[in-house]
Amino acid sequence: MFSVKEFIILFLIFLRISSAFVSAPFFGNKIIPVVVKLFISLVVSYIIFLSTDHSAVKEVPTGWLLFVYSIKEVITGLIIGFTLQFVFFAVSYAGTLIGFDIGLNMAEVFNPSEEVSSNVIGELLYYAAIMIFILINGHHYLIRALQQSFNVIGIGMFSFQEPLYQTMIKLAGSVFVIAVKIATPILISFFLINIAEGIISRMIPNMQVFFVTQPLKVGLGLFMLGLISPVYIYMIKNLLRDYENQLYLLINSMGS
Repeated sequence: MFSVKEFIILFLIFLRISSAFVSAPFFGNKIIPVVVKLFISLVVSYIIFLSTDHSAVKEVPTGWLLFVYSIKEVITGLIIGFTLQFVFFAVSYAGTLIGFDIGLNMAEVFNPSEEVSSNVIGELLYYAAIMIFILINGHHYLIRALQQSFNVIGIGMFSFQEPLYQTMIKLAGSVFVIAVKIATPILISFFLINIAEGIISRMIPNMQVFFVTQPLKVGLGLFMLGLISPVYIYMIKNLLRDYENQLYLLINSMGS
């Protein structure tokens, strides 16, 4: 049987775990039923509760103190889970840049899991990143980071510190840098194609260059995308693995 103190500690752990899963990639997908998310969160919370030392919690939070602790745990989980989304935002944005250059910026698809419309190339790269995330056991990154967070950030001890602001700004700013790095091969290729179009339009003024080259650009872009897809898989895999270290840095900044 649980004592009142143990039950409240388990409840606070559950809040941090469930909020992280809600905001994290794959786990936060709306296709996964809410009951399944709650069940996984409860199982992980119970395992962490058994494997973590709670002797630092001297008194049981009640009343308004329990409410404040609950808010802090939810914020902690949301920050940890949402930070892992930055890689997927960057990959999706890179696909949007590629699709715009290829000429598929008007070809949008509706994503029922996220309830948004986005570029078809961006969706393709996004789901490729999700598959890579699962194949390299990326969900273990999140669970390990959450387990480590209880050793660094005590229950109800979260507070906004300057190192946290700096780390979040750095990670958020890296989204655009990562997107440009992923899209660079296609962007450079089509930059040269656009220069060639300009030269042709000068040499043959009566030629409708856009209507002639547009189907060629779409076909060439898709061909190049397929050609360098192994490079993209390698890049995304390394980015996701590097973000495990970024999560630990974030957690340490939250606990400083």
